Amino acid sequence: MATLGEKDSVWFAAFYERHVDTVYRVCRTHLRNTADTEDATQDIFLKVLAKTPEFQSVEHEKAWLIRVAINRCKDLLKSSWNKRLDMESIPEPIAPDASPEDSYDSTLALVMALPDNLRSCIYLYYYEGYNASEIAELLDKPHSTIRNYLSDARKVLREKLGGDFDE
Repeated sequence: MATLGEKDSVWFAAFYERHVDTVYRVCRTHLRNTADTEDATQDIFLKVLAKTPEFQSVEHEKAWLIRVAINRCKDLLKSSWNKRLDMESIPEPIAPDASPEDSYDSTLALVMALPDNLRSCIYLYYYEGYNASEIAELLDKPHSTIRNYLSDARKVLREKLGGDFDE
């Protein structure tokens, strides 16, 4: 296996720092499991090391990583292991001095409870700052479908939050 040169190491370290939080959050949104999220995040950055793709800008890097993260999560969720083991039934460990309210804010918890298609759109729109057209491109869906998903998700959140949901 080839080792990274000093220039490549510096580039990768900066690249990793710039995008690790985004990749982790996207994976966490899909996988809902810390261990799988950490594995997927690692796999994605190993893929970057192996391929060292050329990017046009920081936004292109971010969009590429989000697309790769979504695809990796879909692959993991389709795997035969996940079909045999219901990860939702295994509770996430909570630090002894932390309360469950500290782990998630209530709105994010509701977003995480949405169906996959709605959850992805809401997350990318509100937490990553993408507009509907960019989300449509990232998820390879028609723009109108994304607008409908966003509308449906807002309706569900509005009902669950008692009408206090502020866009």
